[in-house]
Amino acid sequence: MSAMAKLKPKHFLWEVEGKVAKIRLDRPERKNPLTFDSYAELRDTFRDLAYADDVDAVVFLPNGGNFCSGGDVHDIIGPLVKMDMKALLAFTRMTGDFVKAMLNCGKPIIAAVDGVAVGAGAIIAMASDIRIATPEAKTAFLFTRVGLAGCDMGACAILPRIIGQGRAAELLYTGRTMSAAEGERWGFYNRLVDAAALEADALDMAARIVSGPIFAHSITKTQLNQEWSMGLDQAIEAEAQAQAICMQTGDFERAYKAFVAKEKPVFEGN
Repeated sequence: MSAMAKLKPKHFLWEVEGKVAKIRLDRPERKNPLTFDSYAELRDTFRDLAYADDVDAVVFLPNGGNFCSGGDVHDIIGPLVKMDMKALLAFTRMTGDFVKAMLNCGKPIIAAVDGVAVGAGAIIAMASDIRIATPEAKTAFLFTRVGLAGCDMGACAILPRIIGQGRAAELLYTGRTMSAAEGERWGFYNRLVDAAALEADALDMAARIVSGPIFAHSITKTQLNQEWSMGLDQAIEAEAQAQAICMQTGDFERAYKAFVAKEKPVFEGN
């Protein structure tokens, strides 16, 4: 296992409070776009999180009233126009690897969205486990607006599972903005909160999650992702094996003893 609380990234802000990591993209004057370097550093960070024992959850937060405006027009889109196919495929695989790293990091991820969350910013929210937004949040998978397909970074696989095939198709074909109210009604956002309460609300949820059985949470995240490609019989068998593993943990025994003693269990993540 490794320690990541003292990580000092170059291309985004990172802070660990308790065992909750807070990430903010750090270009608020341009609504926090991504660059080649920030994509790669985020990918590597989430890969490393799979082995970190001092971070149990991650919260993506807005900066300067916006979440993320996607890939930077000048730093990413401009150079992409000049690349050959080999370089383009290396880039799109790298951005996809960022999403894979989020899915496979073993830590619950909460996206707290305010203002603009478009393009890759919408993808970051989509690939998170839980999404909270302000009424002012504007979310768009706007790839078709720049002449690209809607199938970017797993959008055609993940988004329909969250909001349904027809709604996902509409957003991915048109690139239109999904309002916060639509996002909540469709199940993309778990709930809406005022901007002044957004960070506290997201961190409170993260604190409640990390106070639970962390090892079991990592199993839950694994099953949520892996069962997409399983039949029902396979999924039930996989969950039987997963739950049997969790029943061997100290947290399971601690919960039982606390129940008998009529006390609240204190989980230790093992």
